[in-house]
Amino acid sequence: MTDQLQRFLFEDTPVRGEFVRLAATWQAVLEHHHYPPPLRTLLGELMAAGALLAATLKFDGLLSLQLQGNGPVKLIVVECTREHTMRATAKWQGGIADGGLRDLLGEGRFVVNLMPGSGQPGYQGVVGLEGDTVAAALEHYMATSEQIPTRLWLASDEQHAAGLLLQKLPEQAGRDGDAWPRAGHLAATVTAQELLQLDARRLLHRLFHEEDLRVFDAKPVSFRCSCTRERVIDMLRMLGRDEVRAVIAERGEVEVHCEFCNRRYAFDAVDSGQIFTSFGVGTTRGTRH
Repeated sequence: MTDQLQRFLFEDTPVRGEFVRLAATWQAVLEHHHYPPPLRTLLGELMAAGALLAATLKFDGLLSLQLQGNGPVKLIVVECTREHTMRATAKWQGGIADGGLRDLLGEGRFVVNLMPGSGQPGYQGVVGLEGDTVAAALEHYMATSEQIPTRLWLASDEQHAAGLLLQKLPEQAGRDGDAWPRAGHLAATVTAQELLQLDARRLLHRLFHEEDLRVFDAKPVSFRCSCTRERVIDMLRMLGRDEVRAVIAERGEVEVHCEFCNRRYAFDAVDSGQIFTSFGVGTTRGTRH
């Protein structure tokens, strides 16, 4: 079964929700890097959070969630597209002991970037890290930056990353005003094991079987890295001919690794000459792995 996002609504109430459970998408991220277990847990939770948040937005472009800090973990990045393709990576230094979000990141901030396509202006929201979990940090961001009451329950292990999101919509006359606290109370009974092991239908029935729930068609989620040889060439052109030639003279080639998928791109002196004598990329040689 493919990884899926499941949207649902509480009928005649101002409450909506999303559930996601990632397996293949999460495994694709873990295949490219070996993360210490405490960092792996945070990365998986942020991946689930990114998929959930992207599902609530109407955008054409890229959504990026970043946790930045001055602790052992320096950076965690998750990117999600409108088509629900995802990639993720993290940077850290030294050994990482078990601990919460603040233990691993120290003092830091939560950054949300929305980068529309077609040259439209982007959006960035930045708040300080609050709470000791990814869920708490994102709930704080949504409350202070977006003013949208949001609850999140996240979990990850070596096989899966999963999450449940509830959001309160603007209330309208005649709608169930008690639905928001009631839905939150019911969702708060969920366990990490249930998030990681149950599919959407079984989980929603387990939590909300006494509610009038409308469940929409599920949407697939998958891993995809957007790195290409052409983009690396554009980066090298920005560095300039002299800088690239200096690296090649010292090392024999310029080597670039994608931080997300760990793909290797290598350029020797012949490649360099082609890059800077032609703006076309068709004459460059294929990627060497």
